[in-house]
Amino acid sequence: MRIDVVTILPAVFREFLEASLIGRARAAGLLDVRVHDLRDYTDDPHRSVDDEPYGGGGGMVMTAPPWLKAVRAIAGADSAAHRILLSPQGERLDDARVQALAHEERLVLLCGRYEAVDERVRDLVVDSELSIGDYVLSGGEAPAMVVIEAISRQVPGVVGRQSSVANESFRTGLLDHPHYTRPPVVEGIEAPEVLRSGDHARIDAWRREQALEATRRKRPDLLGGEGSARKCFQ
Repeated sequence: MRIDVVTILPAVFREFLEASLIGRARAAGLLDVRVHDLRDYTDDPHRSVDDEPYGGGGGMVMTAPPWLKAVRAIAGADSAAHRILLSPQGERLDDARVQALAHEERLVLLCGRYEAVDERVRDLVVDSELSIGDYVLSGGEAPAMVVIEAISRQVPGVVGRQSSVANESFRTGLLDHPHYTRPPVVEGIEAPEVLRSGDHARIDAWRREQALEATRRKRPDLLGGEGSARKCFQ
């Protein structure tokens, strides 16, 4: 899978893309992530990407021309490129959306900054918008990292044991069950005997029961109560 990121802060992605699973996946050729500096697509000597908003108001607005030039140059005529603006106004990212995006051949993530992005960018070069929560950040860089991290886990080979991805929270509609490892006792708290029993049928039953109980306590909305999981997981 290929993911292109357009931002005015390309340096913030450097360590993120070199670390842990994503770094190894890129080195192995499983994931192709390229970061582009929006200012490279400006035409003025100051490499300006923002201006005062029409109609007045606080903050600056990112101008349309650099975005149009950048996205068109990066995506070109590639009909497989799905162009996404990271925005608090977007569709909330949840597990189902992550799985759908993981089947795309190519994504182009647009990281806005300042007060807003000129609406004509949405009109002309954006296919969809994504939000990671009902709150406002200073820019789309952190949401872009969330999207990359979540999607990369769905790419075969990125996570060593793919079964661990299949059993994660939300995949079955429930939260994950508790996990324990050595030592067996920590400050008087003992790891459940069933997990050390070697009886896989009992272990599976215990994990299902614990996942249901965790969901009842922490996220009852996932079991059909008031609200929706989508309010918190975007």
